[in-house]
Amino acid sequence: MLLGLVLGLAANTAGLATPMVTKWVLDTLGAGQSMARPIGVLLALVVVGAAITLCQWRLLGTLAEHIVLDARTALVRRYLRARVGDLQRRPTGELVTRVTSDTHLLREASGSIVGLVNAGIALVGTLVLMGVLDLFLLGCTIVAVLVVAAVMGALMPRIAAAEAAAQQSMGQLGGALEGALRAIRTVKASRAEARLGERVVADARQAAAHSVRSARVTASVWTIAWTGIQLAVIAILGIGAWRAQRDLLEISSLIAFLLYAFQLMGPITELTQNTTALQAGVAAAGRIREIEAIDTEPETAPATATRPAPPADPEQPVLEFRDVTARYGPDAPPAVRGIDLVIPRRGHTAIVGPSGAGKTTLFSLILRFLEPEHGELLLDGRPYASYSHDEVRARLAYVEQETPVVPGTIRDNLRFTHPDATEDEIREVLRAVRLDEKIDSLADGLDTSLSSTEVSGGQRQRIALARAMLRTPDVLLLDEATAQVDGLTEAALHECVRQRAAAGAVVTIAHRLSTVLDADRIVVLADGRIRAQGTHAELLAGDDLYRRLVEALRIAAERRDEPVAVR
Repeated sequence: MLLGLVLGLAANTAGLATPMVTKWVLDTLGAGQSMARPIGVLLALVVVGAAITLCQWRLLGTLAEHIVLDARTALVRRYLRARVGDLQRRPTGELVTRVTSDTHLLREASGSIVGLVNAGIALVGTLVLMGVLDLFLLGCTIVAVLVVAAVMGALMPRIAAAEAAAQQSMGQLGGALEGALRAIRTVKASRAEARLGERVVADARQAAAHSVRSARVTASVWTIAWTGIQLAVIAILGIGAWRAQRDLLEISSLIAFLLYAFQLMGPITELTQNTTALQAGVAAAGRIREIEAIDTEPETAPATATRPAPPADPEQPVLEFRDVTARYGPDAPPAVRGIDLVIPRRGHTAIVGPSGAGKTTLFSLILRFLEPEHGELLLDGRPYASYSHDEVRARLAYVEQETPVVPGTIRDNLRFTHPDATEDEIREVLRAVRLDEKIDSLADGLDTSLSSTEVSGGQRQRIALARAMLRTPDVLLLDEATAQVDGLTEAALHECVRQRAAAGAVVTIAHRLSTVLDADRIVVLADGRIRAQGTHAELLAGDDLYRRLVEALRIAAERRDEPVAVR
């Protein structure tokens, strides 16, 4: 930027010298002397000025793109390091808008600082050289410039306010449109295209209204600037001609002065453009700085945390909740309270309960998407606080209910957690979830590109489960991983869960009670508390809520090894 400023000053010097050299040409012509030298100097100034300006534009253009890239890189990294809860409170479309359109405004604003300095120096230099030619005409010019500057100064805050409002509206529009496209199947099935379209278009109209206001204010500033300069030139021409008639000013000096007067349009126009761009950039920078308010997860565990050796006792629980209470915000009610829960190192633990009971919150606590307000979690007998987030999650595998497919190929999705997984390992997990034949039937096999529109819900669940089972760590967390598969595939996936539970811990959030019939232990949640724990038979006989859940879902309350009547 400093080099760009220096180049701009050099270009301004060449531009400021041109009218004086033009006066030299006219004086030489009047004296009947050779014009080769002054014309040569004039041509040299034009060529050198053009070359310097080209270098400056290329330099500042490259700088602007690097600034935009740095801002986008910082935002993307901030998003991916942010706490899940803070990130999910904001519309996805708005977050995307800040990375795309808001950062683009920084591109225009990045060079505006240099442009403002250059234009300011050019303006001052032009006025100084005008004073050298004729102080009286300079006074007239300064009066005109001050009037134009006063009007522009009064309008600039309105430009800033309009730009900020327009950018905010664009963020709202992006969020609304992203939500509409995400739920496009529901929108069409509900015949809500027109209604939802009107909502999105209303946001677009609001954004357009703010942009129109900004455009009108900007147009007013430009019109005032250009008109003011033109009126000033006309006045200078008349006054200068009057002074030349009375031999108070040479004709060559008047022509040079008029050239400087026309040159004033350049700095004033540049000042106007750069001020407008800077206002938009300041508004965009303010929106980008708001992202800094999003809390990020610490990358390392506290340095003061004790790090005892891993437990030697294989019977010690892999996970343990001790009187854990958590909430999603300082003013929000507790999502779970007083949770005491032990997850054995091996076996299948199922978590059931009505909607809002706190099932997903337990997973959020295990995965450290949410930190407890009171109590603590232990991994291998050590408090979570003694681990970094990465160290905790390296011991877990998670399959969420919506099972999103990450961008890329099937191979990319399967290797998402373990990029170095071998081909044999991938084939093994695909056979386990009964996707091997489907993958082999595709033209590109594992290298087939995936998108949410090309993969069924059941296939997404199986891909996500295969990804979690690839080198499964100590604990496998399943948020009802069989909700969208057919009966035969569900039986195969249950067999996978049984095999995994024999070697490690499996924790399942069960929305279908058929999932929990094979669980070693079932935990019933209600109102954020653990209501009961036990086997299917024990809970069916002793807990009314569990019995109502079974009856409401019309699931056969019958273990595979012994029948139990539903009461």
